[in-house]
Amino acid sequence: MADTKRSNAQRLRDSLEDDIINGRRAPGERLDPEALGQEFNVSRTPVREAFQQLVASGLVTVSPKKGTFVAKVGIDQLIEMFEVMAELEGMCGRLAARRISEPELAALKAAHQRCEAAALAGDTDEYYYENEAFHDCIYTASHNTFLASEARQLKQRLKPYRRLQLQVRQRMHNSLHEHQTIVDAIEQGDAAQAQQALCDHVLIQGERFSDFVSSVRRMEAPMERAG
Repeated sequence: MADTKRSNAQRLRDSLEDDIINGRRAPGERLDPEALGQEFNVSRTPVREAFQQLVASGLVTVSPKKGTFVAKVGIDQLIEMFEVMAELEGMCGRLAARRISEPELAALKAAHQRCEAAALAGDTDEYYYENEAFHDCIYTASHNTFLASEARQLKQRLKPYRRLQLQVRQRMHNSLHEHQTIVDAIEQGDAAQAQQALCDHVLIQGERFSDFVSSVRRMEAPMERAG
């Protein structure tokens, strides 16, 4: 169902994300655009778009006249980025609780319901995309275009790692429960609760920190052996 909704560039990007974060493509490995185009039966344009999105998320780097290569993942930097992301999301939630319009609240609830449907179906990929829409509704409802732009840019860089989190056992269902707390706080106009709920939702701490580090290390282990 999900594949029919997504462009060739998205499908290619998702496949490369999976390969990189699960260690099937090692740091420093060159990504051959012609070979990928043939493998996925797509033209150069989707390959180029997928590369651009992967560069934005920090998973690949482009070296002039040499090509596109898989980048090295750094846990310390990822944790720092998640700390900033949590603060940005919290600010968006606080402002959304004060400023959200009725149509925006309806859109947020609809996004939450789609997340619930994906969770009930056990579809982590679909949940990943509906989760992105859920958070984007909050950015929009903050009515602060600069803040929303900053949040979207950092979210783009963290996309594959937020996706990796959903692969941890029970994380998708816990995330859905956290979404309900966020929706309730925003609907009730409780700015402080909305901010705290979103910070807690995004911040990697406690057991989630251990799970995340464990997942990234499992991802890096085959890369190191390949190197």
